[in-house]
Amino acid sequence: MTSPHDTYTSPLASRNASPAMLRIWSPRHKFNTWRRIWLAVAEAQQACGLPITDEQIAELRAVVERGITDEELARAAELERELRHDVMAHVHCLGEQCPKAKPIIHLGCTSQDVVCNADLGCLFESLRLTESKVVRCISALTRTATDYSNTPTLGFTHYQVAQPTTVGRRIAGWAHDLNVVFGQIDAARVHLLKLRGFRGATGTQASFLKLFGDDPMKVARFEMEATKRFMPHPLLDRTYDLTGQTYPRVVDAIVLADLASVASVLHKIATDIRLLSNRKEIDEPFGKSQIGSSAMPYKRNPMKCERICGLARFVMNLVGNAYDTAATQWLERTLDDSSNRRLSLPEAFLALDGALDLMHEVASGLVVNEAMVRKNLMDELPFLATENILMEAVKAGGDRQDLHEAIRVHAQAAGHRVKQEGLDNDLLERLKRDPMFRSKASGGALERDLNWDNLMDPMQYVGRSVEQTERFVREVVEPLRERYAEELANLGSSDRGV
Repeated sequence: MTSPHDTYTSPLASRNASPAMLRIWSPRHKFNTWRRIWLAVAEAQQACGLPITDEQIAELRAVVERGITDEELARAAELERELRHDVMAHVHCLGEQCPKAKPIIHLGCTSQDVVCNADLGCLFESLRLTESKVVRCISALTRTATDYSNTPTLGFTHYQVAQPTTVGRRIAGWAHDLNVVFGQIDAARVHLLKLRGFRGATGTQASFLKLFGDDPMKVARFEMEATKRFMPHPLLDRTYDLTGQTYPRVVDAIVLADLASVASVLHKIATDIRLLSNRKEIDEPFGKSQIGSSAMPYKRNPMKCERICGLARFVMNLVGNAYDTAATQWLERTLDDSSNRRLSLPEAFLALDGALDLMHEVASGLVVNEAMVRKNLMDELPFLATENILMEAVKAGGDRQDLHEAIRVHAQAAGHRVKQEGLDNDLLERLKRDPMFRSKASGGALERDLNWDNLMDPMQYVGRSVEQTERFVREVVEPLRERYAEELANLGSSDRGV
């Protein structure tokens, strides 16, 4: 017997995706879903008057409800090697298990009546699990955001020092972006996804029309019955209005584009954490015995965030497959979509699932190094505070233009000291010594002394950061937590945590 160590195994299955997502895309789940569709079709056909007996339905139901066995999976694979057709291999395999029902299995159907509806069911389940995990990341991030909502920190634009914000406000911003893309995948599941329905070889329902004696009303009733029996969920008991042999492949493109949007936000968050880790302000959780580098024992690399970026990049680059497939569907259908979709659909979900689990782990254990956050901020704050210093000095009776020039000269000198000499920023001390920024009582140009302590309070420069963070958590995140309370409670066992 071949050892599993002698063949390729996808790292998405062995290292990244959760058992819950792997189950949705597993062969057993797929083929059990096919069998549920065949049962739903047979029950609907019987309900609509076709000569299918209760005995046949009972035999078929008993086999379908017990689930496909390993032996049956092996038998179907054997039949597929002979027949060169996966659906017919499973039709024959199922027929061997219920010989009385064998004559009516797959009656009037084409392969895509089974495959497309099953695939759409998998997409629906996968999006629902993905939604829950996005909400879990939002929830974890905003718990940390709340803890540090009053911790001022340097802001950055162009990765250059900019107006301060708070640590909590920055983290809440990450959660906010995840909430935006959550809205997209939620809308896709609720509004975009439908079933293909039961339409036959080219979507015209010609085979079913013949089965039901050219009675279109019976065909319509049959399709409605089969759809509801297969997928009783109220969001997926509906069908696309018109299809060819398959459901519109642009649906796959939209879904993968939404997954890529989630991936892009995860990539951005993980990159921000990596940048802040370099500044020693924030660290991802690090195991007690974890090794950062085989050569440099002191290293504490942000490995989880690096993996998130790698997986996210993979997801983002799968979207092109879906667009190409949608664009090259000739007329009612061409088969070159099949081999591509077998890869691009499950792997997009599996990779994103792994990235979301990693992000939850990171978000739940973020380490904020407050001393470094404050040091980095206070090193730059004198430069950032110059506008407020200028305004206060003018209010105290100074000349705006003269004060501006004095600040400019001192700021340039302090900047040179920091950049060229490697010394501390002494701008504040320079300004305090300059007579232009002292009161007349102490030999200066101003009518009163400036309140330097207040001017150097970093919370004076964070705007509405605290209020914005608290409002976002209260108005957006808390309702999400309540809506997904059951899903969040059940997610723990699905994490791989590798």
